[in-house]
This record gives sequence, C-alpha cells and structure tokens, in this order.
Amino acid sequence: MLELTPEQIKELFEYRDGDLYWKLSTNHKIAKDKKAGTKNSHGYLTITLNNKILKVHRLIFLLHYGYLPKYIDHINGNRSDNRIENLREATASQNCLNRSVQSNNKANIKNVSWHTRDKKWQVFVTVNKQSKYFGSFKDLELAELVAVEARDKFHKEYANHG
Repeated sequence: MLELTPEQIKELFEYRDGDLYWKLSTNHKIAKDKKAGTKNSHGYLTITLNNKILKVHRLIFLLHYGYLPKYIDHINGNRSDNRIENLREATASQNCLNRSVQSNNKANIKNVSWHTRDKKWQVFVTVNKQSKYFGSFKDLELAELVAVEARDKFHKEYANHG
C-alpha cells in the first residue's frame, strides 16, 4: 500500500458518513467535492492514487485511528459500507469468522451441510482454527439453531449468521 499519513489523507479527502470526497481537483476525472472511489469486482470501494490502487475502508480507518492494522473487518459484512462505526481491527481468522454463507452452500445456512449417506444435516463450526463437529440432524431448523448457538458461543462478536 502507498504509505499515506492521516494528515495527507485529510489534505486530499473529506470524510462524510462512510465516504471520502475529494478536497481538490487534480485532473478531469477528479473534481472537488466528488465522491471518491469505485467499486471493484470484490465489492470494495477503491481509489487510484499515484498509480496505486487503495481500498477506501483502509484510508478511512487510518484517517480516524492514525494507524493501519493488517486486517480490517466490516462488522455488517457489507464491503462497501465504510462508516467508521462499521470498521474494526481484526485478525485474519476473526475476519474469516465474519464471512457470510458461501454461495455453494445447499442449505443456504452457514456451517450447515447435507450428508448424503446419512441423509441428515451436519453442523461444523470453526473453533480455535479447527473445524468442530456439533452433530447431525434430520430437522434443518434444529441444525440451524445449533449452528447459531455454536457461533455465538465461540465466535462471540465476530459471529455472522448470514
């Protein structure tokens, strides 16, 4: 990442409710008071500055806290919601715990999968970086309840149920 200080960010941008706005016009693409950033293919807002692509949420975090952690988590899971109250420092594993249900999940319920041979729903939840088995259930709703309770217990504030 381009080494920017909070002071340099303040010179270039104004922060307003999760967005950065240019403070000055530098070329025909950048106009004063224009919202900065475009959404990339992963859903993050990015800014190109000095031929470097920078993620807006990282600039906002640096601007508010004065330092840049290795990982920043979007609490509500929305990668383009860069309000400072939606951003928190995280470890790599905490950031992964807060992911949404994967698109290839047939149950569409996080940590619940279908076991074909047993014809039951199984619950596996990551605990201390290891996949832990929480049981098999004929009832999908019961499997979901067990998964939610396990995430709440072990993932705490990083539990994401969607």
